[in-house]
Amino acid sequence: MTAYPTTVQTSVYQQTCERMPGIKMSADHLSLRLRPIRRRDRSFPRRMPDREDDFLTPATRLLEKKREMIEVEQALNTEKEEFQMKTESLQQRRAELEHKEEKLKDSLFKFDKFLKENDSKRKRAQRKADEERQLATQKEREAIRLQAENKQLLACKERLLCRQEKTSIYQNYLQRVLERTDEFQEVQEMIDRFNTLMATQDKLLKRELENQENTEKEKARLLHYQEEARSQILELNNQLADLQEELEKARAVVLEWESRWAQIQNTAADNTLRLGRIRMATLNLFQIITKQMHIKSDESIEDTEGQLEKIKICFADLDAIYKDLKKAEINPQTPAMSTAN
Repeated sequence: MTAYPTTVQTSVYQQTCERMPGIKMSADHLSLRLRPIRRRDRSFPRRMPDREDDFLTPATRLLEKKREMIEVEQALNTEKEEFQMKTESLQQRRAELEHKEEKLKDSLFKFDKFLKENDSKRKRAQRKADEERQLATQKEREAIRLQAENKQLLACKERLLCRQEKTSIYQNYLQRVLERTDEFQEVQEMIDRFNTLMATQDKLLKRELENQENTEKEKARLLHYQEEARSQILELNNQLADLQEELEKARAVVLEWESRWAQIQNTAADNTLRLGRIRMATLNLFQIITKQMHIKSDESIEDTEGQLEKIKICFADLDAIYKDLKKAEINPQTPAMSTAN
């Protein structure tokens, strides 16, 4: 009787935990929660001693049991009300904690956003400074390159001026040649004509070299083709010899098979003749037996197997008749010998 409220309280606690997953208690906490119930269980009416039960009527015992059940139900209802109140307080506490947690999350989110914004600003400023440094470095490199290029151009200019002074004698020479000829009007035309002739000469030289290379290639291909032709001729001669040998072997095999075929035809003719004789003999024997034994048969003349089967049956019947006659001849002699004795 004293353990009933504790069991009911535990089942109520389990159902509450299933409906409210946020409320979880440890085993020690549950034992502390159940200690007051166990202490109250001592005040529950206990069962009367066995000696008094002997003097109680069944109706009194029933009333005692009902009283005990009512007290237990009252205690259980009290515990349910206390548990309901504690559950409501826990729910309220949980709502407060959730509200504080939401505020804390909001604060953390704002702080994280603030940090990210500061970090992005710092990165943008650093990136801009890096870009400016890279641009300044690039400009310095470009200035150094342009200065070096300017120096090279000035040196090239000086070289070209020196070269112009040295080649001026050729200009004078071409001018004197132009004055003596009537084919060209200007020096540049003469130079262009010379360049055209030089280009034509280079093309002709290249073409001649290409023709020589092609000639060498064609000679090499011709030699290679001749060697391949010789090797193919030798290979074909060897194949021809092998084929002639195979032809001789095939002719020998053909002669052998022709002789065998003739022998097979002769054997087949002999077998056909022998078969015809066997069929004639079988037919004659069948006709003699059917005539002697007065047997009517509708066997065809060409059905040799059926005739042989009929002959076999007749011979079996004749053998059985012969055996019966032989037994009949032996049996009469046996009584005659006994009378003689």
